[in-house]
Amino acid sequence: MAGVGLRSIGLRDHYRSDTDDMVGDFYGPCLSAAARYDRAVGYFTSTSLALAANGVQKLAARNGAIRLVASPHLDAEDIEQIELGYEYRSIIAAAISRELGPQVEKSPALLARMGLLGRLVGDGALDIRIAIVRRNDRLALYHEKIGIFVDDQGDMAAFNGSSNETASALIDNFESVEVFQGWLPGDQARVKRIAKDFDALWNGTTAHVEVLDFPTLGKERLVQLGKAAKQRGLEHLPPASESGVLIGGRAGSYPIPRLPAGVTLRDYQRESVKRWFSANGRGVFQMATGTGKTLTALAAVTKMAEIYEREKKPLLAVVVAPQIDLVDQWKREAERFGIHALCCYDSAATWTQAATALTIGLASRTTGFGMLITTNATLSREPFQEFLQRQRAPFVFVADEAHNLGSVAGLAALPTFAAHRMALTATPERWFDPAGTQALADYFGPTVIELGLAEAIGIGALCEYNYYPVPVALNEDESESYAELSQRIGRLFATGADPDGSDEGGTQLSRLLQRRAQLLAHASGKLMALERHLRERMEDPWQLLYCAEGSPPSGGPRQVDEVLRLAGAELGIPSHTYTSAETREERQSVLDRFRRGDLRALVSMRCLDEGVDVPDARRAYILASTSNPRQFIQRRGRILRRSPGKEFAEIVDFIAVPEGHVDMNIERQLLRREIARFADFAASARNAGEALAIMRPIRETYGLMDV
Repeated sequence: MAGVGLRSIGLRDHYRSDTDDMVGDFYGPCLSAAARYDRAVGYFTSTSLALAANGVQKLAARNGAIRLVASPHLDAEDIEQIELGYEYRSIIAAAISRELGPQVEKSPALLARMGLLGRLVGDGALDIRIAIVRRNDRLALYHEKIGIFVDDQGDMAAFNGSSNETASALIDNFESVEVFQGWLPGDQARVKRIAKDFDALWNGTTAHVEVLDFPTLGKERLVQLGKAAKQRGLEHLPPASESGVLIGGRAGSYPIPRLPAGVTLRDYQRESVKRWFSANGRGVFQMATGTGKTLTALAAVTKMAEIYEREKKPLLAVVVAPQIDLVDQWKREAERFGIHALCCYDSAATWTQAATALTIGLASRTTGFGMLITTNATLSREPFQEFLQRQRAPFVFVADEAHNLGSVAGLAALPTFAAHRMALTATPERWFDPAGTQALADYFGPTVIELGLAEAIGIGALCEYNYYPVPVALNEDESESYAELSQRIGRLFATGADPDGSDEGGTQLSRLLQRRAQLLAHASGKLMALERHLRERMEDPWQLLYCAEGSPPSGGPRQVDEVLRLAGAELGIPSHTYTSAETREERQSVLDRFRRGDLRALVSMRCLDEGVDVPDARRAYILASTSNPRQFIQRRGRILRRSPGKEFAEIVDFIAVPEGHVDMNIERQLLRREIARFADFAASARNAGEALAIMRPIRETYGLMDV
């Protein structure tokens, strides 16, 4: 058919990165016009053909074929193992499997493209072979870079040059290729020679080059990706505007985010965004847990991206959160704004190439937006720090639960050259760390909004709640241990020992205080009291149970295991743990089952403290909390988020109270923190009077009515 062959696409004799888009101007058009594509290249990675998958799809639709010869992408450890005499074929197979690992399925756009390639492999349209140079019993990598396109009319176009079939080569590096057109008299000899060289290579007759079939596991994995893409409804490639870094074309590859349809910011959210801009894009959003910090932050970043677009400048956003679960949650929220964020955690090998491609692609544009989301741990590590050091264009740095970054290591990881900065936290003050608190304030800038719990409830941003404190007495053995610990603590206090000091007395005092706190946290009476409350609410869904960390001082099973046994095995309440012992995938599955109502209770220690969104939760049982106010503020916030059909929430707080012969002065200091938590919870509760009445005798006994 006229107009669809290689002659019709306007090929030039040379393409170079400073003037051309290597994918959009050369590879894509050639693949769209070709019936066969032969390629021999230095390195091959999973993102190579995905970059030009639009063209591949058109080639496949015409029953076209692709033959690819490549060197494996070996890392330093692979090469070392080969040099030590390990079987190189198995190492090569492992390297190829690594390129097709689970990171492919984290991106719908990449999965769609790799799924297409998997279907091509399954249909026999794509054949891959691996080339290794063997000389004098030593292995080397095959580095020749040639390619041939053949169309239905038999016309051929051949090329050679510096480009490898990798994302970094096609997008990031400065590359060039020389192109020879077989229908031009001056190019015919070169095209025939390149085609002949490829055929010899493919057939294994090139001297010193060993050509291996593509590993069976690699083929099976590609076919599996094809099936996975189909199951997730990704049989058709997304348009360029949804593909971000993976297409490599310039127009529409980095879309500007937009506020989701149907989303209206509350007055306090709009005002906080306005104040952040007034502070030159810097500031702290101090908002009660559950009041929409993530939504507010994404709205501010969206507005910033729109401003940069009008100024003909690209913008990068770097978001950091304390846990992987929160990174995944951020990604889901960002997708509502049309943002296809790249998550950076686990091994640097899973994200470095894509992150570099994204940022270099942005830097080459006059407009566009990209987002990276990472964890606090990854932020502090050398690969991400090196990556940040290369970013000199303006970017916005967003820290979720920013108080966690006030440690020495966290502060050192903060990018000093970020033009715009945003801290999100309900509790900016770090516990016993005024220096870290001040350092964060100095870095992020002024507080642009301070929305407390009572105000948030008053304006309807959070739901109301009832608070039920449950005093629990220690048993005889616990009371004896408690009294002994208290006496030892009293003697150390009398010597002037400081638990925050570094001397031997202070260290010993700190350990004793921790043991006594653990004793109270694991008080056996709490389980009996919990059983009474759970029996009254066995059929109620969406309950959270917060347990003490670690094991009881006296040994025996952990409280979290005992609570799970009580709720699940004894009372028959569908329950599951939500702790660091579960994998990320398991925790997400548990949350999904909880939201559906398949699980009525989640039993946790710390993993539900910060950020995890469980708006359906109606009731929280707090068997233990640290004295750090941040923890119980976060826990309270978990159940105050609004949700359809949720009129109010409930908090049941089990407070261990020592009895018997105790030093009132010492116990007063210990209980002061517990009573402070109680008073804070009670102050904003619907049933404040009832809660205060329950705890009044204890406060009077210990002289804590002033708390």
